[in-house]
Amino acid sequence: MLGGLADLAQHYDGYIVDLWGTVHDGVRPFDGAIACLQALRKADKRVVLLSNAPRPAHVVASQLEGFGVTSELYDGIMTSGEETHRLLREKTDPWFARLGHTMLHIGGTYDQELYDDLGLRRVNSAREADFVINTGPDLDRGAGSLDPYLPELQTCLARGLPMICANPDMVVIKGGVRQICAGALAASYAEQGGDVCWIGKPYPRVYEPVLAMLDVPRTRILAIGDALETDIRGAAAAGVDSLWILGGIHQEMIGNDAELAAAEVHGAGLHPVAAVPRLVW
Repeated sequence: MLGGLADLAQHYDGYIVDLWGTVHDGVRPFDGAIACLQALRKADKRVVLLSNAPRPAHVVASQLEGFGVTSELYDGIMTSGEETHRLLREKTDPWFARLGHTMLHIGGTYDQELYDDLGLRRVNSAREADFVINTGPDLDRGAGSLDPYLPELQTCLARGLPMICANPDMVVIKGGVRQICAGALAASYAEQGGDVCWIGKPYPRVYEPVLAMLDVPRTRILAIGDALETDIRGAAAAGVDSLWILGGIHQEMIGNDAELAAAEVHGAGLHPVAAVPRLVW
């Protein structure tokens, strides 16, 4: 258990930094997070932000400006939405090559830019769709429970529609309130036999452009995030070290208890190099 990132900084030249739960809580930045990014830049470290946001990278960059996370604080941004858009645009991946052009969107209106310039036709009924893009809950049905989404998911299952999950996160804490994410919908769909393509952390494909942007040896890269199953497991899959932020989605269960934290990571079969309460220098 460390007090801040400064204790590790000499060992790494490149940093993969999670956003929601690490830099901000969906409403405001965490105390010390922006100062920590500033300290990394002052120390000439390379920083790439990696988020499971189901939106293109330029949209997330614009949102970060509102939090005070300006472009000089990082070298690049990669999102699960950016990778989803690329795969849909290129359709060279076999799973994507078989998709049609008519899609059902499960998610909020704030994710619409994911479909820009893709030539897809959006429909409002699973009975008309070729496939499903799942970006998470919407405002009308809410983010507190899976129940409002189950009837639509059942119709998709009955038709055998393949589902793209553009955000593998199961839950998120927004302004102190726990909410379900697209990953929870996709997990339910997969458990019932649905065909799901997961895009984002912890799956290695989303790390490839991040590693290219960092352009430093993997042994000199540290991934920082709050979610064991996406950030820390994803770092292990990508072959880089990780630092676990306890003040995100695991805060309620673990707090800053080092023994509980150690038991949790060992139970998950994961090995972050250290943990810190928050992203601070």
